[in-house]
Amino acid sequence: MWFDTILWLVAVVAFIMVEAATTALVSVWFAVGAAAAMLVSFFNVGFGWQMLVFAVVSAITLGLMLPRLISRRGAHRAPVTNGSPLTIGKQGVVLVDIEPGLPGRVRVDGLDWQARAEVTLPQGTRCKVVAVDGAILIVAPVTADAAAV
Repeated sequence: MWFDTILWLVAVVAFIMVEAATTALVSVWFAVGAAAAMLVSFFNVGFGWQMLVFAVVSAITLGLMLPRLISRRGAHRAPVTNGSPLTIGKQGVVLVDIEPGLPGRVRVDGLDWQARAEVTLPQGTRCKVVAVDGAILIVAPVTADAAAV
């Protein structure tokens, strides 16, 4: 009896470690199944029944999680563009004054960014992203013709 319990405890710990080492859900259902089998082992049930409990509980847990995982995978979210070239050409608004040589802050596509410019841009000024330097946007003032577009 105690050998089975220790075996299932080792299995639970191993599955949790595998889960912790990955960025995707790959073994959490097996950890739940192993925990259920470990609980069953306390009642001096044969190892075959413990394996059945492990398999059934793991399958049920996977079955409950699968629809959620599929819906999350299908959800298309805007990419995190941490300084991405995807922001080049987009317009934004200056949140914190930008002085030449000193960084300020701008909001582009609803996200706040650190920004630099070659000219002074006061708070509230419309700006356009012309380049990216790491996670810092290089911006320029928007001209009247560009603001109309």
